[in-house]
Amino acid sequence: MAGTIEEKARGAFFTPAEIAEYMAQWSIRSPGDDVLEPSCGEAVFLRAAGRALREVSQGSSRPEGKLSGVELHETSAVQAREILANEGFTADVAVGDFFEHSPEIAYDVVLGNPPYVRYQEFSGAARAKSLEAALAQGVRLSGLASSWAAFVIKAALHLKPQGRLALVLPAELLSVGYAAEVRRFLLNRFASLRLVTFEERVFPGVLEDVVLLLAEGSGGANSFQLHQARNAASLAEDAKDWTDFVPSNGGKWTPALVAQHAFQEYDALASQVCEPLSSWGRAYLGSVTGNNSFFTLTEEEANRYGISSKELLRISPPGSRHLKGLEFSTKAWKALCADGQRGYLFYPGANPSYEAQKYIEEGEQRDVSKAYKCRVRKPWWRVPLVDTPDLLLTYMNHDRPRLIANNAKATIINSVYGLMLKDDRKEIGKSLLPLACLNSVTLLGAEVVGRAYGGGLLKLEPREADKLPVPSLEVVNEKKDRLQAIKPQLGSALRSGRLEEACMLVDPIVLEGVTDATLANLRQAREVLFNRRKVRGGNGQSR
Repeated sequence: MAGTIEEKARGAFFTPAEIAEYMAQWSIRSPGDDVLEPSCGEAVFLRAAGRALREVSQGSSRPEGKLSGVELHETSAVQAREILANEGFTADVAVGDFFEHSPEIAYDVVLGNPPYVRYQEFSGAARAKSLEAALAQGVRLSGLASSWAAFVIKAALHLKPQGRLALVLPAELLSVGYAAEVRRFLLNRFASLRLVTFEERVFPGVLEDVVLLLAEGSGGANSFQLHQARNAASLAEDAKDWTDFVPSNGGKWTPALVAQHAFQEYDALASQVCEPLSSWGRAYLGSVTGNNSFFTLTEEEANRYGISSKELLRISPPGSRHLKGLEFSTKAWKALCADGQRGYLFYPGANPSYEAQKYIEEGEQRDVSKAYKCRVRKPWWRVPLVDTPDLLLTYMNHDRPRLIANNAKATIINSVYGLMLKDDRKEIGKSLLPLACLNSVTLLGAEVVGRAYGGGLLKLEPREADKLPVPSLEVVNEKKDRLQAIKPQLGSALRSGRLEEACMLVDPIVLEGVTDATLANLRQAREVLFNRRKVRGGNGQSR
């Protein structure tokens, strides 16, 4: 169920019954198991736990184990008690904030679905309490942590040493940087960890990808097991085959989603023929205007307001759909402008012309000057510029991050990253790095270092972009003549969206000597991760 607006505001997305039942069946093992569901909502997990206790109690209607819940929202707590009572369960459901909850006992089982509120909306006292709770367990979470991260750590606090933790968590656990401390905590705290991922969405109407965390015991683990289920309905039947994965220290867990041998081949090749993108240059976000609809202009708008070219800058238009080939040329920029796209940035000097001043006054009438990014700068109508980059890097795509030569010398706004190449790499980097990156290692690497978002998007944060494995300077130099020779064919393939064709041209050059079997493994691994995103996004058209 997608949940109401109020429920979404507090991060409450109620769990499908099949998932709650599976997690209760896994975690309840004795009639005397005491169970806690933090943030219990309408007690989906407590009800499933009560049924599981009855099963292990061989049909007794009065199992010995205690059912306890904590719920912030009083109406939901009342409903939880009623639902449980209707099934004959006695439960203690407290109303309050789980981060302030101090139960008198430790539990055999803690299970549930923590509230999911992104850090942008997770602020003030609630955030402070969550960070304190995590810190009390020796885990210092970053300011970017969403609500679920501290919740996991607090939940583990209330377990007996050999207790079991079963939680529904966002798949961010596998990939985002701020979750690194949570991953490290889980490996240090528990003796055994299992994760279940899904091929299909399991929360109807919710784009967020989820994983099931099943953790037990104490003493630490150096690996975890993973199962990939089709959907919630098939979970109980097909969650039988588990694969082991040994994560690197502090590394992402995304590689567990692909075959182990394929990841090992990727890892070896990334070290042999690639280097991090940061070795080539500095990646950075484009200028933040505060209001793109005001500060970016079409050619017709610039003419209509009479704003001269001296008070305008050439930009790559907002968005990244137009960035498909190997270069963004002046010819391409002019074509976009002729097509009505916003190819200009309003950027008057210290003494705006009469026409520019009239446009500024119109912006004030439209309250553009009151937007946060505008009102904190002086003058509000002067957008802070970033360096004009050598290369453009798209960072939010359905298909892949695209590296494109900025031959138009366009200024960028924050819909793309810029890459300023190091001086000794500038010439060859502008000419051949976008092309050389169309290889199977870099394409798989984007899925490994990036993060999947709701809707099937792949996003690279700046630090993740720095880690993208791209062909080394040595390799590009050595192969430059052969890469140059296929440039016309590649440009045509990319403009037509034929990524696989482009990759088949580049792989034999950049990855020369790599066996066909290994290349097939790399491509299949990338397809696995790509298709997981595509299924959630419902499209892969931009691929």
